[in-house]
Amino acid sequence: MTVTLNIGIIGPGYIGSEFLRQVNQYQIKHGFDKLAVIAVAELDRLWLHQPTAEAPGIDLSTWKDTFANIKDKPDLNAFASHLASHQPAVLVDTTASQFVASQYPAWLKQGLHIVTPNKKAFSGDLALFKEIQSLSAQRPGEEYPMVFHESTVGAGLPVLDTLKNLVATGDKIVKIEGIFSGTLSYLFNVFSPSNGPASDAKFSDIVKDAKAKGYTEPDPRDDLNGLDVARKVTICGRLAGLDLSMENLDIENIVPEELRALKTADEFLAALPKYDEHFAKLNEEARKRNEVLRYVGVCDPNGTSSVKLMSYPTSHPFASLKGSDNIIAFTTERFVNPLIIIGAGAGDAVTAFGIFSDVLQIYGRVTYGR
Repeated sequence: MTVTLNIGIIGPGYIGSEFLRQVNQYQIKHGFDKLAVIAVAELDRLWLHQPTAEAPGIDLSTWKDTFANIKDKPDLNAFASHLASHQPAVLVDTTASQFVASQYPAWLKQGLHIVTPNKKAFSGDLALFKEIQSLSAQRPGEEYPMVFHESTVGAGLPVLDTLKNLVATGDKIVKIEGIFSGTLSYLFNVFSPSNGPASDAKFSDIVKDAKAKGYTEPDPRDDLNGLDVARKVTICGRLAGLDLSMENLDIENIVPEELRALKTADEFLAALPKYDEHFAKLNEEARKRNEVLRYVGVCDPNGTSSVKLMSYPTSHPFASLKGSDNIIAFTTERFVNPLIIIGAGAGDAVTAFGIFSDVLQIYGRVTYGR
């Protein structure tokens, strides 16, 4: 008998919509009775589908048009109860909401599995993180619901899975360090290239270009302040066994102090050229040492964990990064020469891939116990 894993998704925006597209492609290839989406919720509407033999789930080829006409108001309690009554079920949270993240313990107690790229539950309040860990299964065969959040760090890259395996097999983490932000990777790969002549582009122009290409947040200060990288470092530290919090990190905000209080992104971008000389000087000093600038997060169990702008020799793996790729290096007792993961760490398609991979892991466990 085929087991159906029922799915409910909260916040079907760009990433959520791409996830549903990938699920639809899977259904077309493997059948519609393995994965069935039975609930969709966002800020102003709620769609609860009652599964039938003829329609086990929502038609994902036309869901957007139908969902746009739904009039039911959102009710997360009703959403979770609907999923809980059709188990096995996984709740996919593609929001960045702290409130939604705070509901995870209650949903786990209802027997719901959770998959999410939402960093708030894993990098915010330490007590919430520990409660989620205590309520979720950590190994195959356990009866508790499962929580997977691979896409909170590195989008679709196998960063957290690798880290969990290192810890589970008894390896000792010496250091985790990397370029965790696709935005900051792009900015400094262009501004401070590892080969060829120095870029003659001004830092402010590169930031404006990155925003125009959609690489940054609507307000680039939300990338440049380092908080997104800090969340990812915190998540890695906690999975490595540290009681790490954002407050413990040494975070360098590279937004010039005078520009932090400006009300709009446009005001910030208009004022940023005044600081081009500052960034050019940092770049020139690094080049004199045959080094490049990179914005790096470091988790050091035996020292200070930090998020800051650093310089590296042009021969270093961090220096040769291209485009907006991420790179994460694990130095352990076994991997004295770091184990390195590199690749696209941002984007709707790869983030949705990370989410979908987690969902398929849950499907495999509930179906085959592995």
